[in-house]
Amino acid sequence: MDASTASDFLNRLASSAETAIMPHFRANASVENKLGEGFDPVTVADRDAEIALRDLITSEYPRHGIVGEEFGDLHPEAEHVWVLDPIDGTRAFISGLPVWGTLIGLTHRRRPILGMMAQHFTGERFAGDCERAWYTGPGGPADLTTRACARLSEAVMFTTSPYLFSPTERPYYRQAEAAVRLARYGCDCYAYCMVAAGHADVVIEAGLNPYDIVALIPVIEGAGGRVTTWDGGSAERGGRIVATGDPRLHDEVLEILANTPDEPAAPT
Repeated sequence: MDASTASDFLNRLASSAETAIMPHFRANASVENKLGEGFDPVTVADRDAEIALRDLITSEYPRHGIVGEEFGDLHPEAEHVWVLDPIDGTRAFISGLPVWGTLIGLTHRRRPILGMMAQHFTGERFAGDCERAWYTGPGGPADLTTRACARLSEAVMFTTSPYLFSPTERPYYRQAEAAVRLARYGCDCYAYCMVAAGHADVVIEAGLNPYDIVALIPVIEGAGGRVTTWDGGSAERGGRIVATGDPRLHDEVLEILANTPDEPAAPT
């Protein structure tokens, strides 16, 4: 798949998800809870969008695998695997806030090589291939470039919510938050795109699944940033994630987060 073909197919996938999702946004669609305890919402828009994405992928690339939030894995051992989150930020979606997005990622031999976040309400698409990143939207097309920010004391930082960190993780996150100039909450995948676009500097999160992050890695890295786990490892499997626009800033964040203890094993 050459660059032109890849970009075209990403846009076709995003458009198929948009057609499935937008009739349900701010339409008071019914919400189901996927958890017996706690709250993990899903809507018909999530499911219809993933079906549309899967149908297009299997039609065009039948040998490719798929990993999706709503319908599980299809040939995850394939050389090329699409990693899908039809609506990242369903809580924002059901609240009427336009900071959710469709995440579409492609891995080659488990390494992320292509990704897009599409925000259908605002008409914005943020994409990247690890070498470059680009934007289309109301302001016209543009390259995405992270901004220089060498110190946490000058940084703008995002997380979805500090309450999503475990009691083990929260003190380490709070230490990082206390060091930054400005901390903002509640932007889900949109936060990572603001780092890629040079409007923010850091995202710190935990408890992510592969479909929450794989699509965003090529965007941030293509724009000049860095994405790892809190201990500096590869981020494509999810878990505790830190993304920065300036690689120099990344090392300072890791100094705070890298020694976070592992969670105790669940009782058996």
